Amino acid sequence: MKATFGAGCFWCVEPVFSKLKGVKSTTVGYMGGSFPNPTYEDVCTGETGHAEVVQVEYDPSITSYEEILGTFWSNHDPTTPNRQGPDVGEQYRSVIFFHTKEQEETAKSFKERLQSSGKYSRKIVTSVEPAKEFYRAEEYHQQYYKKCGLA
Repeated sequence: MKATFGAGCFWCVEPVFSKLKGVKSTTVGYMGGSFPNPTYEDVCTGETGHAEVVQVEYDPSITSYEEILGTFWSNHDPTTPNRQGPDVGEQYRSVIFFHTKEQEETAKSFKERLQSSGKYSRKIVTSVEPAKEFYRAEEYHQQYYKKCGLA
C-alpha cells in the first residue's frame, strides 16, 4: 500500500516514517501542484503549488494506515499554515494525500477526533486531498539523514 504526507521539510519527515515497522520504503518528492516535473529549486519558489512530501510504501498486514497517520500527526504541528519550525512557505504545508476512498475517510475521521480531543488549542489546518502525480525529488534528497550520518 501507498501513503503520502506533507509535514514540513521532507528531510526531517522521511526518517520518522522509514523507521516504522511494516514500512517497506520511503521516497521524498513533490505533490499537489500544477507545475510539471518540478525541481527542488522550482518548488522552493513557492509558485508551483507543490508540497514537499514523503511517499510511504507499507505492508498493511504489519501496520495499518491509521498507525501511519498517528506517526504523521505526532511528528509535526498541524495547526500552523504553510510553516513547520523555521521553514515557511506553501511547500511546507500540512497535507494528507489519499490514494483510496478508505484512506480519505480514515484521514478525515482521525483529523476530526484529534481536533475534538482538545490536544490543540488552535484549529488543525491540515488538508486532506486526493493524491496527484508524485514527482520524485532529486537523488541527493533521498534518505538525506542517512547520507549525512544523522539517522
